[in-house]
Amino acid sequence: MTAPGAGAAPAAGRTPGRGRRVILWRHGQTLWNVERRFQGTTDVPLTETGVAQARRSARLLASLGPDAIVASDLRRAADTAAELAALTGLEVAHDEALRETYAGVWQGLTHEEIVSRFGEEYTAWKRGEPVRRGGGELESEVADRAAPVVLRHAEKLPEDGTLVVVSHGGTIRTTIGRLLGLEARDWESLGGLSNCCWSVLGEGARGWRLLEHNAGTLPEPVLGDDD
Repeated sequence: MTAPGAGAAPAAGRTPGRGRRVILWRHGQTLWNVERRFQGTTDVPLTETGVAQARRSARLLASLGPDAIVASDLRRAADTAAELAALTGLEVAHDEALRETYAGVWQGLTHEEIVSRFGEEYTAWKRGEPVRRGGGELESEVADRAAPVVLRHAEKLPEDGTLVVVSHGGTIRTTIGRLLGLEARDWESLGGLSNCCWSVLGEGARGWRLLEHNAGTLPEPVLGDDD
């Protein structure tokens, strides 16, 4: 029973008074993921496994009562987002600025082919140097286009609202790095996301905080001295 004068109970999964929340959700599996091919902006569809992953994850994320969904317009992300939209009744806003990193001649190559043909370039990228992989985008340029989209949609949220961003592994990592204020050379310290896993950013007193990373289950509250 609600006490006299008390407001309505918070929606499931929300913590009152902790500000807005952004869930960055990677798309489901594609054939190129299985083959370890660099996809970039190539429009590769989900596999049957990828669709099943999206449906399972959508059921979990729907229970958090999201207020808005924005997604990359590439099919693997758009189709993943559609599973959550079907459960929540929310309309998906598609934005090409949330696409994966454009990587020029690397796109379509396997990991082994990239290391074999572009070993020095690959190694420099892993060291944290600004590299136009395959002649494509810098990671900082990906953050330049993607992070403002996330912030723009987050600003429209109600108090304690939740935004789900459906995008790609590289784009999500660079966006998280930018929103946390990390130097670009340190973004590699954020581990990759598995297919249909997500990371959660929460709005704190000093800006955005990383609450969950590469999660595949519902976020749990932090109980302790750092909550």
